[in-house]
Amino acid sequence: MVSLHTKTFTVLLILTLMGLSACQSPNTNDQQKQVFKIVATTGMIGDVVANIAGNKAEVSFLMGPGVDPHLYKATKSDLDKIREADIVFYNGIGLEAKMAEVFAKVKEKKFFAVGESVPKENLIILEGTENETDPHFWLDVALWAKTVDFIAQKLGEKDAANRQFYADNAAKYKQKLLDLDKKVRETMAAIPEKRRVLVTAHDAFGYFSKSYNVKVKSLQGISTATEFGLKDIAELVDFIVKNEVKAVFVESFISPKSLEAVVKGCEEKGHKVKIGGMLYTDAVGEKNTPEATYIGMIEANLRLLSEGLK
Repeated sequence: MVSLHTKTFTVLLILTLMGLSACQSPNTNDQQKQVFKIVATTGMIGDVVANIAGNKAEVSFLMGPGVDPHLYKATKSDLDKIREADIVFYNGIGLEAKMAEVFAKVKEKKFFAVGESVPKENLIILEGTENETDPHFWLDVALWAKTVDFIAQKLGEKDAANRQFYADNAAKYKQKLLDLDKKVRETMAAIPEKRRVLVTAHDAFGYFSKSYNVKVKSLQGISTATEFGLKDIAELVDFIVKNEVKAVFVESFISPKSLEAVVKGCEEKGHKVKIGGMLYTDAVGEKNTPEATYIGMIEANLRLLSEGLK
């Protein structure tokens, strides 16, 4: 059942976006060069855009460090940014829920889902559904690299004067991502297969598992909106004990209490397991830290996994 709060939010978002054309109609007295404004929903998308746009645009993103994109609802300030933006990039394929549905219906061609850059055969269909997809494809670095050309193309279409600048930056950044993918692949392959078992709070690592040959298990489902109970905790405890898992990992935007209960349950069964550290999954790190970038968050995850799983 859709809540009254969700309906109200959706209506407000629609009304805000319907006003775009009126707010942005041409004005003969406004022919000066304007700042090219780009808005992204997540920090991961925002970082890719910033690497491509360079100094040719003002880039901002809506969901900061510690913000859960599954539960996110836009504020008035966010809606103002969206209205004023020349172009908006969002993840799509189920991450932003109602917001993405509205973006897709707006006639003005300034909203683009980077998930469209991923070939359908590479998307993970959720178990028990016909077409619902796992949105966490950024945790497969090679798949995430496919967003680079897509974003550069859309920027070039909106800002033709700087099309080549965007293309050049995209080529350089894409190579960095491909190099990172190779590093992740080699690092994970160096961990003995028996130890290559990743336990987290919510199921964000499906693409990571598929690409880098890692067994994953989580307490919650794809979305953090999914509730879990004592049965789920007991099942995860049994899995950890059976697979002799030595470390579990919390996530930057989720309370560690759920996994602390799992650790305690393992101890009661005579199996010692530690919290291996905090992984970055659905949000980038704090501003002015290496983890505030996409590459930085992936490298931080890689260090923790390399140390915690061996």
